[in-house]
Amino acid sequence: DSISKAAVMLLLHGDSDDPQVILTRRAQHLKNHAGEVAFPGGMKDKNDHDLLATALRETQEEIGLASSKINILGNLPTDSPRLNNIRVTPFIGWVDSPYSLIPDPSEIASVFNFPLSFLLDIKHYQYFFLTQGKIELPYVKYENYKIWGFTLKVMVDMLNSTLDAKIKLRYPSRKQLENLG
Repeated sequence: DSISKAAVMLLLHGDSDDPQVILTRRAQHLKNHAGEVAFPGGMKDKNDHDLLATALRETQEEIGLASSKINILGNLPTDSPRLNNIRVTPFIGWVDSPYSLIPDPSEIASVFNFPLSFLLDIKHYQYFFLTQGKIELPYVKYENYKIWGFTLKVMVDMLNSTLDAKIKLRYPSRKQLENLG
């Protein structure tokens, strides 16, 4: 099995004491993760110098945000969403105001701002069952968006590593996931 590489951009902006995250809802017609909340990002392409270049290119393509508007703050550990052969590296960037976003309708249904502080209140977390009730996953509901999976995990990991937020979510074990197979 070959491992594919991808990169996403966790974009912060606004008040540095209470930043917002720019999130997207993927278009319904896409074959992967249709309608799901995600960070801008995607698969590494042969012309990308490195994964940061991938994250910046995909951000420009998906939401029209020029890389010159993004100050890279660092990256989080590479992870694999679910049980697939994709390794995703999340980069963290700060977006200077003013900026404008032009979502690409072929990929993005909507773009919205999510207050990172929302995740610090444990009362916002709920769980839902996936795959006929076999596994349970955490999520938060914000306005009409359900944020879960890799997107939620990356934001919580960032809060835990930068603010020592001590947010502990229950995730299925690798064995539970493999038994779905």
